[in-house]
Amino acid sequence: MTKRVYNFYPGPCMLPFEALQSVHEACMNFEGKGMSLWETSHRTPGYEKLHNEAARLMMEVFEIPDTHEVLMLQGGGTLQFAMIPMNFLHAGTFAEYVCTGHWSEKAIADAKLVGDARVIADSRDRNYSYVPKGYPVSPDAAYLYVTTNNTIYGSELHEYPKTDVPIIADMSSDILTRRVDWSRVVLAFAGLTKNLGPGGMAVVIVSKDFMARNNRKIPAYLRYDIHSEHNSMYNTPPMFCIYLMKEVLEWTKRNGGLAAMDENCENRAKKLYAAMDAEPGYYHCPVAKEDRSRTNVVFHLPTAELEKKFVAEAEKADMIGLGGHFLVGHCRASLYNAMPMEGVDRLVEFMADFRENNPA
Repeated sequence: MTKRVYNFYPGPCMLPFEALQSVHEACMNFEGKGMSLWETSHRTPGYEKLHNEAARLMMEVFEIPDTHEVLMLQGGGTLQFAMIPMNFLHAGTFAEYVCTGHWSEKAIADAKLVGDARVIADSRDRNYSYVPKGYPVSPDAAYLYVTTNNTIYGSELHEYPKTDVPIIADMSSDILTRRVDWSRVVLAFAGLTKNLGPGGMAVVIVSKDFMARNNRKIPAYLRYDIHSEHNSMYNTPPMFCIYLMKEVLEWTKRNGGLAAMDENCENRAKKLYAAMDAEPGYYHCPVAKEDRSRTNVVFHLPTAELEKKFVAEAEKADMIGLGGHFLVGHCRASLYNAMPMEGVDRLVEFMADFRENNPA
């Protein structure tokens, strides 16, 4: 087997080795046709079967009801920051946003270019170290926008606001880690790079009833209903992304599905946080305990010099991607679904050894 490191990067993330192994045949001889999938027309029966299976598996594995449908769109999660208000923030209406970090900020900035986007809760007063709670939501809002996991600052929305207003959720960094009440979430999206595949595409899960409200006076490619009518093939789809997403979903299903991913996610996070909390003077997590992310664990060491040494020595020990985001620095371990518990065990052991050999 090819040597594999433990990849703690926040995205592109660690992917299941079984899913990656399948790429060779698709690259060289898709369905025995003597050419790769990437050379195959997206209008052929072989590709259409693959395409439809990817969407079907997403519905099955993520336990999505038939009130919603799955769209597979280019542009990654970032394009959704603009597409959502362009489709659903109509003239004379307003939407409400909760700001919990960098990606929320970007979504809000794009929405304000489109229409009346109001920030009703904001945690930047404590450097995004917590998730706001108890804020009032206007019953007249077109939608409430939340980011379920804060990849950079390491916080997570563990409970959705109690409101009858349609909820739109950016799930980019915790998708497929827990069940969702789809009766309350009318649209969810995620870039593939955190838990589903390579960059360049977003999966969008949207209520059919809610989608019927979308704006018809915007360019066709930006309309959800157009993509729905064309089965996410309004133009040539991102075939490689969809292929690998299908393989990751098949791996997820073989390995216990959503319930197992949830349990594994909880166990990985508990083990790593316990190791940090046992040495609070050396490894410090700045996030409120009740809001800690299960997929992006942020922590500080006593000095910036020790943090640099920690990251460098971890990489020599085949654990890569432990540096924090350039906006905040420090350290971060991203624990997505393909990360085995052995990777967390290795990191915990390394942290203990590093602490012993590098006193503050």
